[in-house]
Amino acid sequence: MTMTLRFEIFPADLDVSALFYTDVLRFVLVRDERTAEAPYLAMERGEVRIGAAARPPVADLEARRPPTGVELVLEVDDLDAEVDRIRAAGWPLEEGVTARPWGLRDFRILDPSGYYLRITEKTPAV
Repeated sequence: MTMTLRFEIFPADLDVSALFYTDVLRFVLVRDERTAEAPYLAMERGEVRIGAAARPPVADLEARRPPTGVELVLEVDDLDAEVDRIRAAGWPLEEGVTARPWGLRDFRILDPSGYYLRITEKTPAV
């Protein structure tokens, strides 16, 4: 049975989140309800779908990061091209490209709402 992943984030500013995910990470905005009573966005890139529901600001953005928060892992075909695009967009890296003991390379960034994203190479097919 096939399974896919969709996750939701809860930013205070949907405009800033939309710009980040579309301009920096190249997601496509597939649903834009920023003017609705319950503002919401849906964005897609490949098989990944992210929902964003507007919520009041959180008091401590650090709580969204590991070890108490979540690390959202996005696999890409070309890690070097991805990091080059993110740098060209002027977005800061939280941690640069690193070769991990498990045999993959990755880098980490924070989205505008403090969500911790790991961008990694795809696991080779076995």
